[in-house]
Amino acid sequence: MNTSTCRRAPAIVATDIQRTYGSVQAVAGVDLEVERGEIIAILGPNGAGKTTLVEILEGLRRRTAGTVSVLGQDPQHGDSAWRARIGAVLQLGTETDELTVSETLHAHASYYPAPRAAADIVHALDLTGLEGRRVRLLSGGQRRRLDIALGIVGKPELLFLDEPTTGLDAEVRRSIWRLIQSLVDNGTTVVMTTHYLDEVEYLAERTMVMVDGAIVWSGKTSNLRNTSARSSVTFELRAPFTVSDLPASLAEASTQAGDRLAIETDDSTRVVSELMQWASSIDDPNPVGNLQVGRPSLEDSYLALLGTTYTPTEVGS
Repeated sequence: MNTSTCRRAPAIVATDIQRTYGSVQAVAGVDLEVERGEIIAILGPNGAGKTTLVEILEGLRRRTAGTVSVLGQDPQHGDSAWRARIGAVLQLGTETDELTVSETLHAHASYYPAPRAAADIVHALDLTGLEGRRVRLLSGGQRRRLDIALGIVGKPELLFLDEPTTGLDAEVRRSIWRLIQSLVDNGTTVVMTTHYLDEVEYLAERTMVMVDGAIVWSGKTSNLRNTSARSSVTFELRAPFTVSDLPASLAEASTQAGDRLAIETDDSTRVVSELMQWASSIDDPNPVGNLQVGRPSLEDSYLALLGTTYTPTEVGS
């Protein structure tokens, strides 16, 4: 059997999405494909266009140009049956403040043909004991957990999460991550925006970096740390040796970091090899100590990537 004929269509296929507001281009020609059952993260600084892009995919905002298919339908013309297959956690919740948690959950559940049981949702989002409390009396973290509950109550095939764990403490964030992962393990497709790089590293198979409305990097999350940031080689020179004793190429690249020397490099293998060749040529058994090679963190790589395209505006004195 030809396996290509059995492959399900992607959950999202978008080509050249654009959204302009007068002379401002909030989304500048984005191409995107999301397979079913995967989780993809969209990173970027504030104002990069992430929320606008997600709202176009959700059918909440009209695009200026481009083509979009979400679960086989153009979101601008999505009917109620299509919307029942999608869940969304927006940056700002839309609950009615005067309703209780239980009333809010049951009201949202009524929009879907086969919703999750309210009791299961309450337990999963640690809202037990809050069912009778009015939404306006919830803390910020409790309210955010309710937002997530409303996003998943309809058993969505596709779930959009716009900064889902903002304002939550570390323990609750981890529990939300496990919940999201369990949804993906059971076939839900997830598109999320976030500013938390540890969240991306824990959850997302693929990551897109968005700046000024455009995608500046896209690929496997595991490859992001290797894109732009440089590795560091740090070591100690044992007395009587100083940096002036090193070969010129190493001496010129070295910076002092406490009692250690550091070299930022695109080729750590070459630097270590050159350093070891020098050490072996010295009439001393061990001129170099505590040699370490540091890989760039995900944050290092992300910031280095933004540094090539994004410069924050300085505030004048």
